[in-house]
This record gives sequence, structure tokens and C-alpha cells, in this order.
Amino acid sequence: MFSGLIAYLDSIRARDPAPRSRWEILLYPGVWALGFHRAAHWLFVGQLYFLARLINHLARWLTAIDIHPGARIGRNLFIDHGFTVIGETAEIGDDVTIYQCVTLGGTNPTNGVAGKRHPTLGNNVIIGSGAQIIGPIVVGERARVGANAVVTEDVPEGATMVGLKARSTLVPAETWLREFIPYGTPCDEACEMPPSASANSERIAVLEGQLEELRSELAALRAERAPPVRAPRKRRTQA
Repeated sequence: MFSGLIAYLDSIRARDPAPRSRWEILLYPGVWALGFHRAAHWLFVGQLYFLARLINHLARWLTAIDIHPGARIGRNLFIDHGFTVIGETAEIGDDVTIYQCVTLGGTNPTNGVAGKRHPTLGNNVIIGSGAQIIGPIVVGERARVGANAVVTEDVPEGATMVGLKARSTLVPAETWLREFIPYGTPCDEACEMPPSASANSERIAVLEGQLEELRSELAALRAERAPPVRAPRKRRTQA
């Protein structure tokens, strides 16, 4: 059990550069919410629904994360920050990352039969902040859902969904994906540290030199195109 907890904390540390130690990760609301859910789900499976709901209510009050006791969650789920809702029939695979304000919501069946109403997330899925995934759809493995996207249809494996209603970027994940991408949004260039103050000063000096050269060339062009200045004529005086 202890080794499993260490592996779980290390999996979060691999996806989040903020924590300096495992002890810090233990304070994350997503870690506490998942721990409460494990207990609530065990009670839910045992048909102790009231106790399961009681633990769910306590967890929501403490963490601002609402996970229905009936939801089935795999290994190493990382919920970064709170205000996330996961419905009763949602299924989440292994190594899934969910950012803040995400909803795995359900549909309201007109026939009154509960059934499968919430989405299924495959392994290694990343859900960006504010995304809404609605209905009994399947989000394929390694798929990414961008921030504030609304997904109501199945997502192919490795696809990146953006927009409202979400659409695929049609970029095969295998062509650019090599490791974890934060917030489910790929970048054209690798993220780099901002330049130092000295580097900025050097760049400004170069730009100012180029600006002076352009000003000199512009002044020369104006001088070439300017008409010659004629001397004023002298008026004749009558004797």
C-alpha cells in the first residue's frame, strides 16, 4: 500500500513541476478527493449508498471536487486544482490528468432509465481547464481536450479537441507527441525559459542600431528625391 502511494505521488510529480516534495503533493485537493472517492466507491459497490454519499459530500466540502461514488477510476488520476465534477457512470482510465473546472457530465434520458450517461476516458488522456465532456461518449487513449472545449461526440485515439463545439485539430499525436503535454494543448515550439535581462539589453541595442540605419537610408532617399532649391529672383527697380 505504501509503495503504491509513493508511485502515485511520483506520477503526479512527473506531470506537475510545482511541488518540491511528495509531502507537498499530499496537500493537493485532488489527492484527498481521490482518497475519499476510493472509500466512497467501496461503500457504493457494497450498496451502502447513504454512507457513500456522506463521504462524497464531505469530500466535496473539503476539496471543491465532486466525484460521484459510482464513478470508476483507474490508477494515477491527477486532478490539478478543484471545481471538477465527475458523474456516476463516468469511467476513467490510468494516468489521466484533469485540470480545474472540468465537468464529466451526463445526459438526461427521456425514458427514465439511468444506464450509461457519462463519458469514458481512456488511458493517458489530458483534459484542459474548463472543458465540458458530456454524454456516454468515449475519449480515446492519449487524446487531449483543450481548455474550455465542449465535447459531445467520441474522440479518436491521439486526437486533440479544441473549440465550442469541439473539433479535432487533425494532427496525429504520433507525429509530435513524445512526452506529457500540460493543459492538453500542444505548442508549435518547445517551451523555453524567458531570456535574461542582459540578453534583452543586447537585443534592444541591435534593434536600435538597425533602426538608426533605416533612418539614415530614409533620409538619403528623401534627399535624392527632393527638387533642387532655386535662388529667388531679384526685382528690377525703375530709374
